[in-house]
Amino acid sequence: MLFPSNFSAVEVKGIIWRLTCFLLLFLRLALPLAWGGIWWPMQAVLKNSKNFLDKIRERLLKVELSVSAYDTAWVAMVPSSRFPGTPYFPECVDWIIDNQLLDGSWISNHHKPYATKEALSSTLACVLALRRWNVGEEYVRKGLSFIGSNFSSSINEQLQTPVGFSIIFPGMISYAIEMGLDLPLRECDIDAMFSMREVELRREVEKNSPGSKAYLAFVAEGLCGLQDWQEVLSYQRKNGSLFNSPSTTAAALCHIRDDKSFNYLCSILQKFGCSVPTTYPLDIHTQLSMIDKLEKLGVSLHFIHDTRGILDRAYRCWLEKDEEIYSNVATCAMTFRLLRMHGYDVSSNALSPFVDVRHFKNTVQGYIGDLNAAIELYKASQVQISRDEPILKKLNSWVTYFLKEELNTNSINSLDISQEVDYTLRFPFYASLERLEHKRNIECSNLDNLQMLKTSFVASMNNNDLKELAVDAFSSSQLICRKELQYLESWVKESKLDQLGFSRQKHMYCYLSAASTLFSSELSSVRLCWAKGGVLTTVVDDFFDGGGSSEELANLMKLVEKWHEIHEKDFCSENVKIIFFALYNTINELGAKAFVIQKRDVTNHMIDIWLTMMNSMMKEADWLKNNIVPSLDEYMTHAIPSFALGPIILPSLYFVGPELSENIITHSDYYKLYELVSKVGRLSNDIQGFERDKAQGKLNSLSLLVLHGNGSVSEEDVRRDAWRMIDSTRAELLGLVLQNEGSLLPRACKELFWKMSKILHFFYRKNDGFTSPDEMMGAVNAVIYEPLKVKVSNHFQSRG
Repeated sequence: MLFPSNFSAVEVKGIIWRLTCFLLLFLRLALPLAWGGIWWPMQAVLKNSKNFLDKIRERLLKVELSVSAYDTAWVAMVPSSRFPGTPYFPECVDWIIDNQLLDGSWISNHHKPYATKEALSSTLACVLALRRWNVGEEYVRKGLSFIGSNFSSSINEQLQTPVGFSIIFPGMISYAIEMGLDLPLRECDIDAMFSMREVELRREVEKNSPGSKAYLAFVAEGLCGLQDWQEVLSYQRKNGSLFNSPSTTAAALCHIRDDKSFNYLCSILQKFGCSVPTTYPLDIHTQLSMIDKLEKLGVSLHFIHDTRGILDRAYRCWLEKDEEIYSNVATCAMTFRLLRMHGYDVSSNALSPFVDVRHFKNTVQGYIGDLNAAIELYKASQVQISRDEPILKKLNSWVTYFLKEELNTNSINSLDISQEVDYTLRFPFYASLERLEHKRNIECSNLDNLQMLKTSFVASMNNNDLKELAVDAFSSSQLICRKELQYLESWVKESKLDQLGFSRQKHMYCYLSAASTLFSSELSSVRLCWAKGGVLTTVVDDFFDGGGSSEELANLMKLVEKWHEIHEKDFCSENVKIIFFALYNTINELGAKAFVIQKRDVTNHMIDIWLTMMNSMMKEADWLKNNIVPSLDEYMTHAIPSFALGPIILPSLYFVGPELSENIITHSDYYKLYELVSKVGRLSNDIQGFERDKAQGKLNSLSLLVLHGNGSVSEEDVRRDAWRMIDSTRAELLGLVLQNEGSLLPRACKELFWKMSKILHFFYRKNDGFTSPDEMMGAVNAVIYEPLKVKVSNHFQSRG
């Protein structure tokens, strides 16, 4: 007998309960000291880094766009309405004179060595502006010298090419000749430029599509009188601009008068002073991009209130059908995705204009093959929240094909974009582990946020600050993970689970599934509960799947049902004893810890979760033993609990933070979330384990469909149908997770079901994750052990 005979069961339970609560109180006070090497420094780091975080927060809320010398030059060329021989915006002319570089060029300070074509275009535009008003003769001479020295770059196809360069640059050469400028170029080079422009124009005119017409209007400044400016003005937006482009708008004002266009340029200069960016406005896109970047780097939790304010504003603009969102493909797609994923009610109907590739290519972004816009559409198409969202399904179909074609045909000139397309296709957001993604983004992603239109531009803050914050957060997280994994390993040994020869030793994988998604430092109890549940369900699953005899299975079931007043003689084997006490001690410990948070005893609920799973496992063991072929409905009834997610997710909910009443855990949404994620897992397992199960004589959902089809259904058919079922089930799951109205379960708790779904998609991406040791151990090392491969200065340490 385990306890003295003069103690009743109630007394024993009371003693255990009081000791456990005392221990928990002690740990709550002592743990910060015991973990002094991690916890207190982390608190100090966060406290000392407040100024650093405030600096990032300030930049998050303030949109900064880089100056475009090219666009400023075109604005400088706009004549005064009253005195046509003088500039309407003389401050832009002054800016040109004040900002020529030593080599004679005009180029932004973010200029890259491979952007020589952009430098040529910007410099020639500035030369034209100065010549237009007959000022800065010396600056003109130096600018022309730069163009002559670097002209060969204009025909170098290996260099990054600004949008419309083959039309605009030759067009400006034509303007320069008309102005009487002595270009330091050979006549054959000039003829080659004009020939390139003619070929391009002929091709665009022959296409005669809405996309080509919009594109020609966008680059109208390079058409040299071939354009109908009234037709160009038909693309004017509510803010008075043409395509939100200062250069296109200014070029139109050089030929026709339009008050709305003047007001647009005046508003930009009022905001930016004496120069302009290459596109404006871009506030919503820039701020949402920053939120996206914060999430991709794993540091968004520091800025929850700030991002909520930005998202609220974006949602108001979304409802008002603000042109800044709806006129830009990438902005529209990103706004939809972020708002939906943050719980805002947004309809996919807004993406209907891009429902097929033809409609996409009718936009300027689509026509020029803007891959950033295509990537955003692809990401948006995945955020399906119901079984029936035809717009997103159609969008996903064509954009997936489009991106794969671009990748397979080596059509992508930028290595950064090529790598981004490849990663995005291989790891859709519903099948990626956040911590792996964070690490990749910290190490590999180009955080310069450099984009290319007619010139390159940078929007948002100094990204080195963000990277530094992300590096510190990730490195601190790894320290905590290693401590927790050490604790988990000692728990496995103390529970003697490592002595069970029949069971797979997968505690690292179980902890990976927690650490890679539940990475916040405040979720330590959730991670450990999750990981312990994973280890124990693996043991019990292996026990019911051939590791134990029929007698042992029945014995274990009886012991769990009884739970209290267990005697030594009640165990029929040492394996049963080890498993039972591992369950008994762990569940009681978790129940006592949960009591502190929930303020009620949830131990019995945890026991019931385990019993439900084991009853279904027992049923499946009986089917196998007695060669019984169940119906598909009967199989799925037991396959949901036997997939063993219940003991992992459901007890973990009690440690997230919110108090969960009896009404919440008995609510239909609670079970529905559990059912849906379990269905995703079971079907994924059945697909990847189909051949293995068939070889072992086991039945699963796919083999049952084939069997009950009596030869009318092929294995390939059921695989395809199963993947479709997973897609629709995942969409329904995400819809419930994001649902606000009528949902009792807090969002923070519902997130655990979605995170488990992501883990399942990752584990079963190629096969059964448990049977892919190399890939899984690679993920373990990446998340927990391997340090980041980056070089940044450490503001945190310097302020410590």
